[in-house]
Amino acid sequence: MSIISQPPSKAAAAIEATYKSRELEGIVDLLFYRRVGFHLAQFCFRLNLSPTAVTLIGGVFGIVAGHLYFYQTLIVNLIGMVLHVIANIFDNADGQLARLTNRQSRTGRILDPVVDHLIWLSIYVHLALRLQTSGFPPVIWLLALVAGVSHGLQAGAADYWRNAYLYFGKGRSEFDSVTSLRQEYRRYTWRTDAWPKLLLRLYLNAMHEQELLMPGVNRLRETTERNFGGAISSDFQSRYTRVALPTFKWWSLLMTNTRMLVLFILFFLRRPVWFFWLEITAGNLLLVYLILRQERMSRSLIQFLTTRTDGA
Repeated sequence: MSIISQPPSKAAAAIEATYKSRELEGIVDLLFYRRVGFHLAQFCFRLNLSPTAVTLIGGVFGIVAGHLYFYQTLIVNLIGMVLHVIANIFDNADGQLARLTNRQSRTGRILDPVVDHLIWLSIYVHLALRLQTSGFPPVIWLLALVAGVSHGLQAGAADYWRNAYLYFGKGRSEFDSVTSLRQEYRRYTWRTDAWPKLLLRLYLNAMHEQELLMPGVNRLRETTERNFGGAISSDFQSRYTRVALPTFKWWSLLMTNTRMLVLFILFFLRRPVWFFWLEITAGNLLLVYLILRQERMSRSLIQFLTTRTDGA
């Protein structure tokens, strides 16, 4: 029997099974999104919807939410906020459905951030249109572009950090690299494999950006592969978890829940332009701090592994 069809008495354990890792779940995720998303995943399962379909439905809600942020009327913005929350529920439910029905795939892992980027693209474009029509000069588009690029870098780095924690701290096997993806990409042809090749191209671009931002993580991955082969030792997992845990609260500030909260507050304050400035200033400063901290951590762990190997 699939976990998703377990009786209600086992609901708490079933919801727990949908977490990537409990440490990575924020308080809002644990108390709201994961619980509501689980029930939505159950409903989608009964409708025989695939995780990809759930992802795309959520994307529609998010893109429409972005459009509603264009209007100056607060009640319309509040409706947009509700749709944005619904989009985030679907974003949780697609992964939960995939894990509960054992339908996880690389296609899903690629489409999820692509749809997320499309949602935020809608938000940035409509916010810029709103500001321009309310009297801001055309340079507002440059501000929106810089903020959007900053957002993309911050979100990409946070996603890479999350995957690194699952790999090094939890022993999960899904942690790709540019080298392996490039080899796979070359095996596809545009004539016969256009869709998987396009998805892999998008994934390869994102992975290349992430490795450029945090090269120490990739070096650490290569070092652990040499030392442990296909399975990271439990003592190294414990060591990685211990040094990574203090950074969790800071990385969470670069994730969707924090951005949504800030955006909602700024709508109430009638200052949506501040959202762009916060991305460019506070967001990028925090990103630089976390990258430097992650790189120091990677160097320390590589030195630990090298010293242990030399002493063996």
